[in-house]
Amino acid sequence: MKASIHKIAAIAMALLVFFSTMSFTVDMHYCGDHLVDFSLSSNVDTCLMNAKMTKSPSDCPMMEMKMDCCSDVEVVFEGHDDLKLSLDHYSFDQHVFVVSFVYAYINLFEGFEADEVYFKDYSPPPLIRDVQVLHQTFLI
Repeated sequence: MKASIHKIAAIAMALLVFFSTMSFTVDMHYCGDHLVDFSLSSNVDTCLMNAKMTKSPSDCPMMEMKMDCCSDVEVVFEGHDDLKLSLDHYSFDQHVFVVSFVYAYINLFEGFEADEVYFKDYSPPPLIRDVQVLHQTFLI
């Protein structure tokens, strides 16, 4: 149960960091109040109204020359870029502190022999009387 909670929390934090650092752009093309094209990955296609407006005024009759009601909207979602810290921002005193802390922390733990038996030279105390039989208390 505890391991699964740790895994879920780790995945949630990883997704949080991923989505907070991700940046993307949304391009939308409106003609009037209507959304004509929508894109997450590339530029949107423009409608024919822009193509008519790009002609020179001498080529088009006055009836086709309307106000351009098309508009392109670009929404940019920028992620955080300040999550990675470089070592260039640390002063000499901070370097000394980190090195001394790591050195002291590593030397805090001393290795020991797991096979070492400390009581091999000692014998158990002599059994003067059997207390369980004396009081008639037996574990079943």
